Formats: sequence, structure tokens, C-alpha cells
Amino acid sequence: MQEEKRSLASMQEEVDAYIQQFKTGYFSPLALLARITEEVGELAREVNHSYGEKKKKPDEAPNSVTEELGDVLIMSIIMANALEIDLTESFERNMDKFNRRDQFRFERNDGRTKEEE
Repeated sequence: MQEEKRSLASMQEEVDAYIQQFKTGYFSPLALLARITEEVGELAREVNHSYGEKKKKPDEAPNSVTEELGDVLIMSIIMANALEIDLTESFERNMDKFNRRDQFRFERNDGRTKEEE
């Protein structure tokens, strides 16, 4: 049986329920940005190890790009929740912007160009 895919809204709710267990609650936006930055650095390290020239030392613990990208996602959700940002709305606005602004930024598979519009 295939698992049901989660929506951004359900992920935000699940993360909020997790955070609400603790008296501390959400950290300040600046502290959250520092945490996201830390996680992005860890992601960069894993990408470098997996796809770059700098391979891991034999005694280094195995991590993965998938795991680190997941950490970045969760920290992003935590920050969105702390700032009361609806990620579904944010996603829709940003995709609309990308689709309008970048419609012809790169060579298209269908061959269409801006001049043809």
C-alpha cells in the first residue's frame, strides 16, 4: 500500500505540534536563521563529499545529502511557523513569480522563445 503524500500545511502542523511539546517554543528569527545556516553548511559538506573532489575521511560518520536536505527543510518549516508564514501560499506566490519572470530565462525543451510571445 502506497503512503499518502503530506502537504506543506500538514508538515507545518506536525512540526508545530512537535515544537509545542517544549516550554521553550520557537526560537527567535535570528537564532532560527543561524540554525538554517548551520544546516545548509552541513548540506554543502555532504554535497562536496558525494559529488565533489573532497571525499570523506575513513573515520567520518556516514551522512547523506537526503538527510541534510531534510534537516534544511524542517528548519525552514520551523522558521516559517515561528514567523506565521503559510508555506503553501508562499510556494504558490513564488512559483507564479518564477513562471512569469523566468519563463524564457533558459533554453526551453519546447523551443519557444520570448520573441515568439
